[in-house]
Amino acid sequence: MSDPKYTIYQDLLEELRPYGARLVAVSKTRTVDEIKELIAMGQMDFGENYVQELLQKQESLPEGPLWHFIGHLQSNKVKFLLPFIHLIHGVGSMSVLKEINKRSLDIQIRTDILLQVHIATEESKSGFEPDELLGLIDAMVKEPLPGVRIRGLMGMATFTEKDDLIRAEFRQLKSLFNQIGHSGIDSFDTLSMGMSSDYKIALDEGSNMVRIGSKIFGPRD
Repeated sequence: MSDPKYTIYQDLLEELRPYGARLVAVSKTRTVDEIKELIAMGQMDFGENYVQELLQKQESLPEGPLWHFIGHLQSNKVKFLLPFIHLIHGVGSMSVLKEINKRSLDIQIRTDILLQVHIATEESKSGFEPDELLGLIDAMVKEPLPGVRIRGLMGMATFTEKDDLIRAEFRQLKSLFNQIGHSGIDSFDTLSMGMSSDYKIALDEGSNMVRIGSKIFGPRD
């Protein structure tokens, strides 16, 4: 990786350090060689949006990164991610949640996931509505799914230049995170919010995991 990208990566790590935030480098459409270069710098968490692309990269780097699936996941693709996936970010429906639980039990593992919350104004963005989420958590506390471990929440803010709106949406997600953190869910410690365009606001509002791609790798082709 060229010196300018190396400097950007190191500067980003320094920026995240005071917040104790973990960096997931979004490597979708990036080459295996680009990922290897970042691994050589010490980066181990990589996020992918598409199952087929992730499978190809995982096969090329079987002992390498901690893979995060950050895209929209369909129930019929869950089986391909287990057991190697480190964390599934975008679990935003009961059907996918139940499929992860079923497939995990089939191979006797427990899969770490984040529940995706719909906080944006765009209807196209998926996830549980806040009231629906709280109902799900209440049910999970009473009767946990043994094949999954809910590690926290994930959300995407509205794509806008209105910082006040982005801040309010992240603040809402942080409030939900705090509320659920007192409910008794085991290992509930991760709040994944913030991407290249809005991660600074997300950090200010309590994010401890950011998903950043273009700021590190540069614009996609």
